[in-house]
Amino acid sequence: MLDSEVPQEGNSTLGGHRKALYARGNDGKLHIVQSAGWEVEEIVTRQAIDDLLRLTEEARQRVVSGQTSPLEYHMYRVRMDVPLLSQASGIWQWRIRRHFRPAIFASLSPALLSRYADAMGLSVEQLKKAD
Repeated sequence: MLDSEVPQEGNSTLGGHRKALYARGNDGKLHIVQSAGWEVEEIVTRQAIDDLLRLTEEARQRVVSGQTSPLEYHMYRVRMDVPLLSQASGIWQWRIRRHFRPAIFASLSPALLSRYADAMGLSVEQLKKAD
């Protein structure tokens, strides 16, 4: 893409900010060019956010009914999935999925709860509850 072809349509999901894209200049070299985004990107971002909001609400309802632990709810609430939470916390994915079981979550050590809380930017007390 050339410098002059970088989309500047605007993207409300960027909140008025711009982002950097690489584009080829007239000299044939790559340059960093600021972009206001474009409509297609905004549509896809909104769909992803809507999907995460749906997953968050479904997880909250499962927590209330005792089918899952608050860990799953908070994971979606902070816009993470199992692979990302695994990477951020250093806990294997299969263990995270196992900790979604309420009885197992209730027996987690304070150190393990702290790792989850730190990875999601929460306190341990917040992690234990689904608001």
